[in-house]
Amino acid sequence: MMAAMILVVEDEPGIVDFVERGLRRLGFAVLSAGDGETGLERALEPEVELVVLDLMLPRLSGTEVLRRLHAQRPDLPVIVLTARGEVEDRIAGLDGGAVDYLVKPFAVGELAARIRAQLRTASRGTTMIRTDTLRIDLVSRQVTLEGAPVRLSTTEFELLVYLAQNRPHVLSRDEILRAVWGYNHDPGTNVLEVYVGYLRRKLRTAARPAPITTVRSVGYRFDEEAR
Repeated sequence: MMAAMILVVEDEPGIVDFVERGLRRLGFAVLSAGDGETGLERALEPEVELVVLDLMLPRLSGTEVLRRLHAQRPDLPVIVLTARGEVEDRIAGLDGGAVDYLVKPFAVGELAARIRAQLRTASRGTTMIRTDTLRIDLVSRQVTLEGAPVRLSTTEFELLVYLAQNRPHVLSRDEILRAVWGYNHDPGTNVLEVYVGYLRRKLRTAARPAPITTVRSVGYRFDEEAR
């Protein structure tokens, strides 16, 4: 399987190096651009599958790059990466066409998880998962259980989405670890079991258990049908 091509548009060399090395280590192919004009030009190349975009750029602002990209490649996912974390800036970025927003400083593992989630969303052509009890918004990353909001960590959200998107199939531990954590773990790790436990506690109700079933000696299955 060919690695997904990610374009990083950022004018701080240290951040570019940090992101490039981290994403390549996690299995992505990476291009970079140090200014808005070059970034826009490279983002229009067909092999680019997702853009990580700073807003404070020379030559052409990130906001303008986002506006032009949204007009010329509306299906290209853009994750805005910036030091500007005010609510107004987040709203402006999302309203401008970004699919997600990550504020500096950040962990490259979280950025990679968000990239994987957006690539899965783009490949499936859907932005919402609905089941009997759950509503999972893949763009806003909000989850509701029987109408009530559920607060999930980044990893909890990625695990839930991966299980729900692959229902009703049974997924092995290795498949889930590769998809959600993005690298091979020690076979003896219990990190998956720990996070399944977190999800089960947050997704159960008084009337029914959480919709995640353990299939002994195999893995896990999401047990609610879409509607």
